[in-house]
Amino acid sequence: MTPAVRDEDESPHFERDFRPAYGDAVAVAPGVQRITVNNPSPFTFHGTNSYIVGNRSVAVIDPGPEDEAHFRALMAALAGREVTHIAVSHTHRDHSPLARRLKAETGAIIVAEGPHRAARPLHAGESNPFAESADIDFVPDIALAHGERVEGDGWALTALLTPGHTANHAAFALDGPEGIVFSADHVMAWATSIVAPPDGAMADYMASLERLLERDDRLYLPGHGGPVTEPAAFLRGLRTHRRMRERAVRERIRAGDRLIADMVKVIYRETDPRLHGAAALSVLAHLEDLVARGEVVTDGAPSLSGLYFPAPGL
Repeated sequence: MTPAVRDEDESPHFERDFRPAYGDAVAVAPGVQRITVNNPSPFTFHGTNSYIVGNRSVAVIDPGPEDEAHFRALMAALAGREVTHIAVSHTHRDHSPLARRLKAETGAIIVAEGPHRAARPLHAGESNPFAESADIDFVPDIALAHGERVEGDGWALTALLTPGHTANHAAFALDGPEGIVFSADHVMAWATSIVAPPDGAMADYMASLERLLERDDRLYLPGHGGPVTEPAAFLRGLRTHRRMRERAVRERIRAGDRLIADMVKVIYRETDPRLHGAAALSVLAHLEDLVARGEVVTDGAPSLSGLYFPAPGL
């Protein structure tokens, strides 16, 4: 397979060739199996990936949504093996709800960064457009700090806190020479992660990219789609992509656009219109960051309906 990105000045090449093999446990690395939920959508690609780590005694990463067929597939793949841990990357309903049922069936310990929370409080009159996507009932048995490890029979996972997509997002690094990270929704080969205020924050997302760039990993196994085989180059590409989007937002404001809706029409003109709502939230995330840095001004708190202007002197 050719590298995803040739140099750090290029945006990433997204890989959309993925066979979900619904219901089957597919070996994707030594001691790692992937089972994909049959819940395709514009936001989940072909579906959510659950991972089984270990052999006789295992951990399950991101059990997925409440889906009967997927639960049966997981239990079939786990037959004859002890499940000691359930690791949850974040609390969107396509990743976390099945953890409760799996715990009841296996007695495993649920580990995650923590319950669902927004990256910032709601502003006066603001509603959360992704509120229904949040698993607000999720509470882990153990809340993990950055760098904290959980261990089983022949495997160990280290929590890498990567807020941005959600405030409680975590990736998990698998100990071993393969250099594997379960990157969940922070880094995916098929598309960029949605960063949508108030649940997500662009400044956090960019800082999390830098946190992962400090590492020397060899393979990412994401929450949707296939693997990222050149993580460092791909991360640099994602960083470049976000900086280009930020530059495009600044340019639209300098060109006279004042509303996010007008910016989206130009910046995302080649994007599936079904995703324009999410694109508007991504622009808002960039604007929140630009306002905080003093490069853009608006009346009051940044909002989807606000008016935006270049900061004086810029």
